[in-house]
Amino acid sequence: MKNRIQLIGHVGQDPEIRSFEGGKKVANLNIATQDVYYKEQGEKVEQTEWHRVVAWGKLANVIEKFVSKGKEIAISGKITYRNYEDKEGVKRYITEVVAEELHLLGKANS
Repeated sequence: MKNRIQLIGHVGQDPEIRSFEGGKKVANLNIATQDVYYKEQGEKVEQTEWHRVVAWGKLANVIEKFVSKGKEIAISGKITYRNYEDKEGVKRYITEVVAEELHLLGKANS
């Protein structure tokens, strides 16, 4: 079994790009996926989920050049979990997708 996830969704805001010494880059972005289902009474329900995505190196470069708010993208990668202590000493937990592949889809929303 492998830790593998595939998502298709829209980018919620322009990606945050950071550069490190030696030229390595990281891109952080959020994408929204939407599921639609119908209740027994026939009522349509739309459910949006937000996913934190991080991409490194060449993939971060592609995101910097071609991905912006509203763009529809497909991401595949793995789910990771990490934690840290904030300034007040409270332990915080983060779930994110580490992107390994990216496909640009459709057009950006206006």
